[in-house]
Amino acid sequence: MANAVWKRAQPKRALTLLGDQLMADWTWQDLLTLCKPRVVVVMLVCALVGMALATPLLPSPATVVFGLAGIGLAAGGAAAFNHVVDRRLDAMMLRTARRPLASQRMPTPLALGWATLLSVAGIALLLWQVNALTAWLTLGSLIGYALIYTAFLKRATPQNIVIGGVAGAAPPLLGWTAVTGQLGPEPLLLMLIVFAWTPPHFWALAIHKRDEYARAGVPMLPVTHGEAFTRLQVWLYGWLTVAVTLMPFVIGMSGAVYLVGVMALNARFMVWNWRVWRGRDPRAPLAAFWFSIRYILGVFGVLLLDHYAGIWVL
Repeated sequence: MANAVWKRAQPKRALTLLGDQLMADWTWQDLLTLCKPRVVVVMLVCALVGMALATPLLPSPATVVFGLAGIGLAAGGAAAFNHVVDRRLDAMMLRTARRPLASQRMPTPLALGWATLLSVAGIALLLWQVNALTAWLTLGSLIGYALIYTAFLKRATPQNIVIGGVAGAAPPLLGWTAVTGQLGPEPLLLMLIVFAWTPPHFWALAIHKRDEYARAGVPMLPVTHGEAFTRLQVWLYGWLTVAVTLMPFVIGMSGAVYLVGVMALNARFMVWNWRVWRGRDPRAPLAAFWFSIRYILGVFGVLLLDHYAGIWVL
């Protein structure tokens, strides 16, 4: 009898030991990884530029600190929700297989709690120290990325990047509203720049990772429509991005410093997109992806430089 009881207890004991092992494997670095810190840094730079452009001089230090902290916490929470929802897909792809949840180093409930804590803290901080408009827009972006894009669009349509790009394009708009408390054409144009840039940026990576997306069953454009079609879309959306980045100068939002800087950036951006479109260099898609990150930071950097150059001249 005692032997039979001992045998029945073994599966439960094994599960307990397995759970203890999983709990022991994760570290605080894994919590940070869930937040996708490099992506969040790019978003915060765009938000900071939105803050700076929203005022003739310097934005309030308190608004900058609390605004960036709230937006950053919410963005980190949205990224953590993305890890939770995509954990099974991530496990099928070489690029993401070592993530904390995909590799089963971290229990899913812990990651879900972390994502919720960050998101609630970010929105609450914006409501408390910034303004309600920025808080609700940030919440909308969080829901758009973590739920609408990650849980639905990513698995439903090859246009997931285009449609879901609205949420990812919000940071400069959020930075602007954090300072002014209101919307306007200028912050919407800043948001449009990021929105237009997102497809050529991400589809270049999708070309490079086409086989992994296919194995995971994710309907990315190279999987559903082929590489040749996707390369053409990178080229065409690249030109759309060029057109949109010229609009700040056209409407008088920026001056000659921005025009010269963005023309140089656009020339290099389109050289990489042309290489992707031609399809002769297998390394071009990944190189174009990495350059596009520097490109968008450069566009917002020259916007900032032009803004303060005008003040110094005056």
